Amino acid sequence: MIAIVDYGMGNLRSVQKGFEHAGVADIVVTSDPAVVASADGIVLPGVGAFRDAAATLRDSGLREVLLERIAAGVPFLGICLGMQLLASVGLEDGEWEGLGLVPGACERLPGGVKVPHIGWNTVSYPRESRLFSGIPEGTAFYFVHSYHLRPDDPSWTIGAATHGITFTAAVGRGDVYAVQFHPEKSSTMGLRLLGNFGEIVEERVGG
Repeated sequence: MIAIVDYGMGNLRSVQKGFEHAGVADIVVTSDPAVVASADGIVLPGVGAFRDAAATLRDSGLREVLLERIAAGVPFLGICLGMQLLASVGLEDGEWEGLGLVPGACERLPGGVKVPHIGWNTVSYPRESRLFSGIPEGTAFYFVHSYHLRPDDPSWTIGAATHGITFTAAVGRGDVYAVQFHPEKSSTMGLRLLGNFGEIVEERVGG
């Protein structure tokens, strides 16, 4: 079972439908830490403010469960705000503690280009990753964001895009993956990515 974490921040139903259209059947949307703790895979989506999301995860008990399960090797996929929250710190209207799984900061995109960055943008692959299996380099995905995760260690970056600057569009290490774009809104190749994550979870369960 893959748990889509409901912490009141975003497009849960569209993510669930994306997985279903990708052929991943055993999906549940939940705000219950106990359900997340029993999941074989975890998805953290989200749209909104870093500060509010971090506070909700902390106050609901979901933060502790997420960190415990990821440390135990349960496959994880962050989407949009769910990727940004992996940072050590978010710099949106102050300085806020993130999950700290990807050392680095969540920073605003620079001036000189339209912010928020909305629309289709191509993604290159600085490093090979199972998450992008079968998805050609230069594929376009759909973005909606004003902030981006800047890892301290560039080897975290498995996808990059350019909007004013070249920024990290996807991270991956071990069984932790996250994307800044919305695969559920990114047509066939976005669904392929969700299907790839479903396969990663299946293989992990199968041992």
